[in-house]
Amino acid sequence: MNGIKQRKNSWQDGVAGTNCPIPPGANYTYKFQAKDQIGTFTYFPSVALHRAAGGFGALNVYQRPAIPVPYPAPAGDFTLLVGDWYLAGHDQLRQTLDSGAPLPFPDALLINGMPSATLVGDQGRTYLLRVSNVGMKTSINFRIQGHALKLAEVEGTHPVQNVYDSLDVHVGQSVAFLVTLDQPPMDYAVVASTRFNPADTSPLTAVGTLHYSSATSLAPGPLPAGPPEESEWSMNQARSFRWNLTASAARPNPQGSFHYGTIQTSRTLVLASSAAVVAGQRRYAVNGVSFVVPDTPLKLLDNYNIANVIEWDSVPERPDGGAPRPGTPVVRLNLHEFVEVVFQNTENEMQSWHLDGYDFWVVGTAIMGSGRRMSG
Repeated sequence: MNGIKQRKNSWQDGVAGTNCPIPPGANYTYKFQAKDQIGTFTYFPSVALHRAAGGFGALNVYQRPAIPVPYPAPAGDFTLLVGDWYLAGHDQLRQTLDSGAPLPFPDALLINGMPSATLVGDQGRTYLLRVSNVGMKTSINFRIQGHALKLAEVEGTHPVQNVYDSLDVHVGQSVAFLVTLDQPPMDYAVVASTRFNPADTSPLTAVGTLHYSSATSLAPGPLPAGPPEESEWSMNQARSFRWNLTASAARPNPQGSFHYGTIQTSRTLVLASSAAVVAGQRRYAVNGVSFVVPDTPLKLLDNYNIANVIEWDSVPERPDGGAPRPGTPVVRLNLHEFVEVVFQNTENEMQSWHLDGYDFWVVGTAIMGSGRRMSG
């Protein structure tokens, strides 16, 4: 479950290494509490690239009647799962990575598993659109012809409601925005397109329709153009997302805290991602260590004190330039400890980090130069 906090039940996280895998023909019942999070999430299997075969879905958390949200009740609610698609099966994609090659450019972009989608609404009303990037590696841009997108929610938190012409949504990310049907009653294009495309490669595009219920014709003009290809444009847009600290959370009190700036951090971890080749296979690594899923989940190894599997604190606290290697590292932290984590991206493509089960607050970003990006 992507983005749902795991409160004292990290074994329910669902990522390989914390859960036992679900055997073929078996089932598993998740038990979790959706607390302090009102918003848009997704779920997907975390092994064998099953997500590339369509293994994903939406999980929307709604507020209790006693809890207000910082916008009027919309006239409708649409969920759009947008992602890249490969003609090659997930087994073939794994073979590509195991050969040492990166994943290729995808073959298509889909909305809810189809090349297009139709949204129907009434003129003058406002609707909530939930857009999640469920792809494997490709960032997308989402826009609607002639309509503004008012940001309403980002993965369970309420931001300042800035208005955008289009929104970049990166792999694993979910956003929700309000769209008011304030144009003449026609059919308008809903466009999702790939971002940061390889040189000499045209963007992939999925085109849907925003249909006014009384429309009888198409809106004139070409499809709305996407933003500049530069990653800096996308980074600047992400920086414009601001937490609305006066909005209610899932309990009748404002979300967040006004005291984070005064909290003393106990340590700093600088984590650099890399797409390394380890033993001839393409693997991602953090500070040069590519995680190997043990046969026994980490929680069981720790609980039963099974030795010689977990490599405690073996990831360097900062990149040390060492050769990439496989390993099963675990970083130990103390309960109630506040840690500063700096994420570095020295690759020439956008990277997404999947931070499970806990609260994280972005306190700064910086451009490292030469196309390299850093966030923390």
